[in-house]
Amino acid sequence: MTVRRVVPNKHTDSPESMTQHRDFYSQLGFEEVMNMGWVTTLASPSNPTAQLSFFTEERTGPVVPDLSIEVEDVDAVYATVQASGAEIVRELRDEEWGVRRFFVRDPGGWVVNVLQHK
Repeated sequence: MTVRRVVPNKHTDSPESMTQHRDFYSQLGFEEVMNMGWVTTLASPSNPTAQLSFFTEERTGPVVPDLSIEVEDVDAVYATVQASGAEIVRELRDEEWGVRRFFVRDPGGWVVNVLQHK
């Protein structure tokens, strides 16, 4: 299975807090590459897979995930994880913004958003 990127996710209190995070991390070389109002992603222009995401909420899932992992074949990963008996927090589904994803709980309790861009 191929991992394309790993992104830590941070739950914030408000859109203003997301702006503060964006302004802070811009000092470290990050630029905003996505802003959907409730989730903002920052990336390094020199290494676009180095990313951070900030959420005010999770629009289609039960919780804000702690971590996002983009994979090459999310259906294959879903089948593997499901067969392992891991807790599926949110079933596999297509999102309107062009990703297919599911949430799973890791052994330490973190919720991981596993996704594939369409």
